[in-house]
Amino acid sequence: MKKIIRLFLVAASGVCAFTSGAAELRVLAAASLSDALREIAPLHARATGDTLVFNFGASGALARQIKEGAPADVIVSADELRVDQLAAAGLLLDDTRRILVENTLVLIVSTEGGAPVSDLSDLSGSAVRRLAIGEPAIVPAGTYAKAHLEKLGLWAAVQPKSVPLDNVRAVLAAVEAGNADAGFVYRTDALVSKKVRIAVEVPRAEGPRIAYPAAVVKDSTSPDAARALLVFLSGTEAQAVFAKCGFLAPN
Repeated sequence: MKKIIRLFLVAASGVCAFTSGAAELRVLAAASLSDALREIAPLHARATGDTLVFNFGASGALARQIKEGAPADVIVSADELRVDQLAAAGLLLDDTRRILVENTLVLIVSTEGGAPVSDLSDLSGSAVRRLAIGEPAIVPAGTYAKAHLEKLGLWAAVQPKSVPLDNVRAVLAAVEAGNADAGFVYRTDALVSKKVRIAVEVPRAEGPRIAYPAAVVKDSTSPDAARALLVFLSGTEAQAVFAKCGFLAPN
């Protein structure tokens, strides 16, 4: 009996040690990653014992939070510019930066009775009165959309009817609710909704490169666990979830 009790106490102490050593990581991530990362979180917890606490939003807004001193361990941005800015300010651990996935830009309309759009040039016509777009100054999807429309010579005609929103999921919701005739989101956002359809997809080779860089924040309270998270997100198990959600492997 004493031997059994000793074995139980040893096992229990091992569990306590594992639990006490687990980290709670604060992850600031682009809104377009919300579905994939929520699915990945329990897989990561099972592998490491660590817990992920997410703050999803526009990449520009998340970068601003880090600049203002908000507690964070990892940032996963929807564009490289915001991470470049954080790195230049000395707010990231330089050797941790990596591209996790890529995406493409699409124009969506409502599944039922959506605007008759088959080409981006149609946006300048009367079929689209309100175009939902992420605020270009803070939302990468909006930055990408504006840049591509400028490249096509369409931005001047489209800007007066554009409705800037806080993040890409707000754009999706606006089109779903009929508050906008069309909107620019990522392909992965369009795939999660049955209320919208992709009217136009900007070819990967023709549009801006949409990459998702991740890095450990310099003031992370758990830098080793944060580094391990980035390794996990680049690994086979997490990448399979990203692929299922429609993300592309880094090119």
